[in-house]
Order: sequence, then structure tokens, then C-alpha cells
Amino acid sequence: MGDYLLAALGLMLVLEGLLPMLMPQVWRETFIKMVTLKDGQLRFVGLISIVGGLLLIFLSK
Repeated sequence: MGDYLLAALGLMLVLEGLLPMLMPQVWRETFIKMVTLKDGQLRFVGLISIVGGLLLIFLSK
């Protein structure tokens, strides 16, 4: 179980690093837009990310 968690964390970091490496200006603009969102909007984005991730995990099994 720990190996899978470590692999998942590593994959997440790789995917998170792709956008700033390949398109730094787009990443910067997106980051600025995220900073200007209200707390409720950020929570909604987080919720959608969690649900999407859980759905991907469910579909992969």
C-alpha cells in the first residue's frame, strides 16, 4: 500500500510540473487567476479535483 501511495505522489508531482515546464506563461496566468478567486470558488475547484481523482481511481480498477 505504501509503495502505491508513494508512486501516486510521484506521478502527481510529475504531472503538476509539466505545465510550468512546458508553458510557464500560461501557468503564471492561471496561477494569478486562481489567487483572485474567493474562498468558496477555490473550495469548489478543490472539490471537483477530489471527485475527478476519485472517479479516475474507481475507473482504473
